[in-house]
Amino acid sequence: MSSTLAMFLGFVAITLAVTWWSARRSSGASAYFAAGRRITGWQNGLAIAGDYMSAASFLGIAGMIAFHGFDGFMYSVGWLVAYLTVLLIVAEPLRNSGKYTMADVLAYRLSPRPVRAMAALSTLTVSTFYMIAQMVGAGSLVKLLLPGVSYEIAVAAVGALMIVYVVFGGMLATTWVQIIKAVLLMSGTLFLSVLVLAHFDYSFADFFAAIGAVSWTGADGVTVTKDFLQPGSMYAPPWGAIELLSLGLALIFGTAGLPHILVRFYTVPDAPTARTSVVWAMALIGLFYIMTTFLGFGAATILTPANIAVENMSAPLLAKALGGELFFAFISAVAFATILAVVAGLTISASTSFAHDFYTNVLHHGRERREGEEVRVARITALVVGALAIALAIRLQSINVAFLVGLAFAVAASANLPVIVLSLFWRRFNTGGAVCGLAFGLAGSIVLIALSPSVMGTGPGALIHHEPLFPLKNPGILSIPLGFLGAVLGTLFTRAQPGAEAAFAELSVRANTGIGAERASA
Repeated sequence: MSSTLAMFLGFVAITLAVTWWSARRSSGASAYFAAGRRITGWQNGLAIAGDYMSAASFLGIAGMIAFHGFDGFMYSVGWLVAYLTVLLIVAEPLRNSGKYTMADVLAYRLSPRPVRAMAALSTLTVSTFYMIAQMVGAGSLVKLLLPGVSYEIAVAAVGALMIVYVVFGGMLATTWVQIIKAVLLMSGTLFLSVLVLAHFDYSFADFFAAIGAVSWTGADGVTVTKDFLQPGSMYAPPWGAIELLSLGLALIFGTAGLPHILVRFYTVPDAPTARTSVVWAMALIGLFYIMTTFLGFGAATILTPANIAVENMSAPLLAKALGGELFFAFISAVAFATILAVVAGLTISASTSFAHDFYTNVLHHGRERREGEEVRVARITALVVGALAIALAIRLQSINVAFLVGLAFAVAASANLPVIVLSLFWRRFNTGGAVCGLAFGLAGSIVLIALSPSVMGTGPGALIHHEPLFPLKNPGILSIPLGFLGAVLGTLFTRAQPGAEAAFAELSVRANTGIGAERASA
């Protein structure tokens, strides 16, 4: 336990030093919200990867593969493929068209106040649910790894660190925390993957032969032999195939609408650098998810499910079995770093959206009453959001938080992505369409998840004791078309504002060429 605690404290000390260094360089709105737009392509790629590879990826997917084999691997595919959507549709136009947030793109050619208000609501919803899930995971992880630390203290400590990073260091501190975390995570995962292969004498044939016939003795004394390369463990009939498709749609399209991912494109100097950063991120994330298969299948074959008490501890326990206590402490500290980096990214995106979109542009019509007020409001918002997340995470410690992450992706895919895409590519699109698209996607995804097996059920862990009224855990297959439908109907049944088509032409030129982007981003 002492080595694990030392690793934790070492990472915290490094990140606090980075925050102190960043705080001295974060004066002004551009520095605080966008790191002065001085982040290079490879740095932003590392930061995006660090922001994206959450505890759900590192611990959750490894655990899914360890217990469900092929189906757990299929769950991870959508997380990587999602970046093709980001690269081909979002990255360059977003960097050229906006300033600090997703709503900047919508407000370019639409009435700014209503679309900024709805976009801020969507951003805060996505960020809050995602953040609560991460912090509940942090509390559970620290409680398992450090028995002397209570769940409440662990959650409060993570929340306090998150607030410090964002309030004092802004986007620059958040970026470097994510870069450090990405380097640590990739290094630990690579070394653990090599140890797994070394266990099988670096023979892929022996490795996959072992995966195809994993045997263990259950608690009832019965020996079980399972082929982990066969599908059907998680996604069984009658809804299995549709469930997997719905989840894949939410992941693929939701990533391109996640606020904490989108804000990263404003930290680079120009659109080509934004594209470069996505390519770097795709390479790193792709390599990471390939390696999670070694972690998951390695845990299944070397440890077997019978020796893994908690599914999410598969990777740390595998590290302990193959690398000893010190490596176990390192992997545990990496998992902790993963959570800290992600919650910092979520907090900066939420506080930026509230301060820039709602406070400055909705309440005060785009004018700061005093110099630096927008940054002060963002810092206060980060403090409030952090405190709220701590309180909710403590209150919801016993809940199954998987549906919270699914809700974040579903909301992002259903509400944010349709309006971004239609704003960039549909000349007729108007303010009514944007408001209706955001409202339909936001409300539709939340209602469907509330009616799904994630919330409703007859078991002891259900929030609502009733047979589910919607059969799928993730509503993406229905809520995403609903978001597009709301945007289209809202556009067709409302009048376009004067000058909208001319603004669309200007947006198209700027989004694709970058003309005027530097002036607006200053």
